Formats: sequence, structure tokens, C-alpha cells
Amino acid sequence: MLQNLHVKNLALIDETEVDFGPGLNILTGETGAGKSILMGSVGLALGGRYSADMLRNGASSGLVELTFSIEDDKIRKKLQEMDIFPEDDMITLSRRLMEGRSISRINGETVSMSALREAASMLIDIHGQHDNQTLLNRKNHLALLDLFAWDEVRPVKEHMAEVYHTYQEISRRLEESSLDDESRRRELSLAEFEVNEIEEAALTEGEDEELELTYRRMTESRKVTEAVAETYRYTAEDSATNASDCLSRAIRALQEISDFDESASQLYSQLLDTDSLLNDFNRELSEYAKSFEFSAEEFKETEDRLNLINHLKAKYGKTVSDILAYCIEKKQRIEELNDYDVFIKNLEKQKEQARKEADAVSEELHAIREKYALLFADEITTQMRELNFLDTRLEMRITDTGRYGVSGRDEAEFYIALNPGEPLRSLANIASGGELSRIMLAVKTVLADKEDTPTLIFDEIDAGISGITADRVGEKLQLIGKSRQVICITHLPQIAAAADVHFLIEKNAHGNSVSTRIERLDHEASIRELARILGGSKITENILESAREMKELAKSDR
Repeated sequence: MLQNLHVKNLALIDETEVDFGPGLNILTGETGAGKSILMGSVGLALGGRYSADMLRNGASSGLVELTFSIEDDKIRKKLQEMDIFPEDDMITLSRRLMEGRSISRINGETVSMSALREAASMLIDIHGQHDNQTLLNRKNHLALLDLFAWDEVRPVKEHMAEVYHTYQEISRRLEESSLDDESRRRELSLAEFEVNEIEEAALTEGEDEELELTYRRMTESRKVTEAVAETYRYTAEDSATNASDCLSRAIRALQEISDFDESASQLYSQLLDTDSLLNDFNRELSEYAKSFEFSAEEFKETEDRLNLINHLKAKYGKTVSDILAYCIEKKQRIEELNDYDVFIKNLEKQKEQARKEADAVSEELHAIREKYALLFADEITTQMRELNFLDTRLEMRITDTGRYGVSGRDEAEFYIALNPGEPLRSLANIASGGELSRIMLAVKTVLADKEDTPTLIFDEIDAGISGITADRVGEKLQLIGKSRQVICITHLPQIAAAADVHFLIEKNAHGNSVSTRIERLDHEASIRELARILGGSKITENILESAREMKELAKSDR
């Protein structure tokens, strides 16, 4: 759910902040007050197109921030797959706007525009006269139908995706394996040479790491040997000043008084322990020194072996494991090339089996979609009638394209006739912006319990409507608001009366500057705003009473 919108230095907006609520959020205000600017800023935060002239006059930069609460585990999981982790179940999308460029961030971390858009698409869906691409693009119609039929379609679509990828992989292998005799001989000869080269090396897992460690020890052995020798000279070699000899003298000196009292005895015991530790140390130091003893022949063997492995790595893989895996792959390819005709026939047989399975799953999907297309169109038509599309006819036509894809072979498209006697035509070719908004509202009402997007924004959904139609639009928005958050800009009191949360947007003049502010209205203030919409500048007691009644009626319809 969208919790907060923060806008700074954008068009008429100096700086403003809005805390949205659950259910139906309505924004009203005079024409030109900045309602569309406010909603346009949401689009900018979600990755919309930006130009420097959108900034407030005199401002060098602007900022738009959207803060969402993440309540759905599915959305949380999808975000985590993008390496986006909500903090205290909150996520903030922001976009700083500067002359000629912008910077996008998620929870303060700079991200690409594509990542911002992908994350935003999970959280919010905007619909306005210029934003209904979902309906204008027929490629989305099939996705809407599948969402409607999701419980039955989902397992079959998942199966279709698996079958399609198998078919594609076999087709790719068959295409890549199609060779003439000369090409086959050349590839076979090269593969045999590569396998022989790897097998002659007789590699073992982890050998390269051990050799590199040994080689490093050998190249650094002189420095290590000198340091060890010097250390041993100070601790154990025959010398009047070595630590072991000095410690022996100290032991003999202290032994004479070790029986004097308890303290002397303890000190003597500690000195004996120190001598024992030094002896252990000297033995381990001697063994350590021996580990660095090697011959020039051993060094040469190690160096040559490392050079061979590095040569093979440069040709066949970054690790010994990669080289061995490459060898296995080439052995398999040699078998295929030696029995090439049988190999190709097997691939062709596998491709045909995969094609038949893809056909079967595609037909199963097609049958499910045909069944649900009728139900989907009928339910949308019912909702459209309630939105005052009285004589509208709507169909969803499913076409088998004959081309495979992860979703089968189908294409789907809405066809509509808005008036009696008209033939059915493609929805994208005949509906106006206002009609598209209401049709989308009908679709969203039908899919209210199916979609995951928690926040829907409807801008200019009231274009070209009034009276009963406006009442119906308000009812539909209110209905959708029961299952998700809805934000809507409107000029109509019938829609505004349905608000769970009501905001007033005003334009104020300050000397030579103009700014937009937004205020959350309480119950009485909402009634006064409804009265203003109803009566204009002259608000009488009768108009106030009408506004109050309209608000109460909208509440009683819930």
C-alpha cells in the first residue's frame, strides 16, 4: 500500500507531503490547482518520462518519493529476488530530478531505471486517459484472461513453459548439429585432439591449487629459510646468547632457591614450563625448515606442471573441474559424430515428440481459455452496464497463431460495439480515453480478487460522465477499495462522496509565486468540499444538506 508521497520543486509544487490511507482515497480541487501535477509526479517516481521544464521555476533540482508498506508475501519474495529488501516492511522509491538527468533510488540505493520500473510495477498500477496501455495493447489481453482463469490456467501454463523450453533446446541442438561431411570430419578431428590433450595431462581435482601453493612456497623459500635460520640461531643454536642456553642457566640459578618458599617454587615451575615450550617450539621450527628444502629438479617439475595446467585452462576452462567437464562433453560429441546419422534421427525424433507434447498442452490451454473467455467477457459486460454502457456488446476472441511460445499458441483480443447495430470492432480502434478508463474500471472490478498489485490509481476516470454513470463509477471504485488501495482524482461529487479518505488540493499565491498544497479532510470538511463541487462559489444550507445526504448515501451503500 502507498503510505506516503513526498514532492519537492515540481511545477507548481514547492514542497508537499501526503499520507494516504487504505480503501478509496479521493483527491478533489479547483481546475488548475495541481491535481494532475501531483499524480504526474507519481508517474515520474515510477520511471515516467522527464524533462527539465517540469521543475519549479528557479529550482535546480526536484524530488519525488513514494513510500510503500509491503504486506503481501508474494511481493516481498519478488522484491527479494531483485535484491531489494524492505526495511521494517517498508520500501521507498525515489527519483531526484535535475536539468537533463535524473537519479533513481530504492531504499537509498541507486538503481537503474529498469529496476525502478520493475519494482514499481509490483506495487502500483496507474490508469488514466493516457495510461491505459494494458487495454490498447492486445498482447496484454491474453494476460488479463489468464489472470481471470488463473486457478485452472496456472498449472497448464507452467507445463507449457517447460515443454516449450524443451522444444526450443532440441530445435537449437538440431540446427547446430546439421553438418556436411567435411564439416563433420573437421569437428571430429578437433574433438579427438582436444580429448587426447586433456587425457594425456591426467588431471586430478584440486591439483592446480596444491601446485600453486607449492610453487609459491618454493619461490619464497629463500626468504623463509633465512628467517627460520635466524630465529633458530637466537633460540637454539650453540651460542652463548641463544635463548635456550640462557634459559638453562636461569633454571640452574633458580633451582638453588626453589625450596625456599612457595613463591620461589612456583616461579621455578613456571621457568621449567617455559623451557619445555621453547624446546617444543624449536622442534616444530626445525620441521618447518625441512618443509622448504627442495631441489632445482623439483622446482622445474612443479613449474612445468603448472604451465601445462594453465595452458589447458586458457583453452578449455577456468578450473580443472571445467576442463574435465569439457572433456566429458567432447567425448559425448565424438560418439555423436561417429554415429552421426543415428544421432540426427534421434534428435529429430525427440523434436517431434516435444512438438506433439507442445501441441497437446497448447490445445489444453486453448480449450480452457475459450471456456473462460465467454465468462470473462460476460462479467466485464455486466460491470460495464452498471457503468452506464447500456447497449454495449463485448467479446474476447481467441486465435491460434500456430506459433509456439511460453504461453502456448494463442492470441486474445477484446472486440466491442458501443452502440446498437454497430459491428464488433477491435477495442483499441474505437474506444475514447474516457471510455477506456471506465472499461478498465470494469475489468479491474472483475479481477479485484485476482490481482496482486496493492495500489491502483485512476486519473480522469470521470471524463465525459455525470449523473447515474458517476454514481456507478463511485460504487465500483468503492468496491475495489475493499480489497486494495485505490487513489482517484475526480471533479464529480458522486465519486468524491464515496471516499474513505478525502484530500483537497489548492493553489495559493504568495507574492509573485504560486504553489500547490494538499490537505486531508475530516468528515465535515469533506462535506463542505462536496458542497463546493455541487454549488460552486455560493454554498447554501440546502447545498450543504445535499452534500451531507450524498455522503451518507454513499456510506450506506457499502
